Amino acid sequence: MTDSGGTAATTIRIDKWLWYARFFKSRSLAAKLVQSRKLRINSVVTSKPSATVKAEDVLTFAQGRNIRVIRIRDIGTRRGPAPEAQTLYEDLAPPEKKAPETDPANSAVAQRDSGAGRPTKADRRALDKLRSNLEE
Repeated sequence: MTDSGGTAATTIRIDKWLWYARFFKSRSLAAKLVQSRKLRINSVVTSKPSATVKAEDVLTFAQGRNIRVIRIRDIGTRRGPAPEAQTLYEDLAPPEKKAPETDPANSAVAQRDSGAGRPTKADRRALDKLRSNLEE
C-alpha cells in the first residue's frame, strides 16, 4: 500500500486489516463486527469500519466463543495465504484448549444414565401389563 507520495502507508482501515489477517471471510463481515461496537482498538470501543489502525495497536474482539486479543505487527499489502496472514499479528491471548469430549457439562449432546428419560417400547409394555393387572 502506498500514499500519493509513493511511501509505504503506515495505517489501514480496520475492516480491511481484519480481512487481510483472515479473521473474517469478507470485509463486510468484519465491518459488521465493528459497527456492532464489539471491537476495541487500544481499549477504546470503535463503531466505524473506516477507523485506522497501525502497527503495535492492540485489538480486542469476540470471535465465536473466544475473546481474541491481537497485537498488530504489520499492516500487510494483500489478503494472502494463511501463513502470510499469521505474520501480520501476534496473538496475546491464544484460544483456550477445548475441554475433553467426555465432560458431560460441555458436550453438545446431553448424556443420561441408562433407564432415565423416556420409556422404551418394552418399558411401556411392562407398564401396560402392570396397569391391567392392577385393574383386575
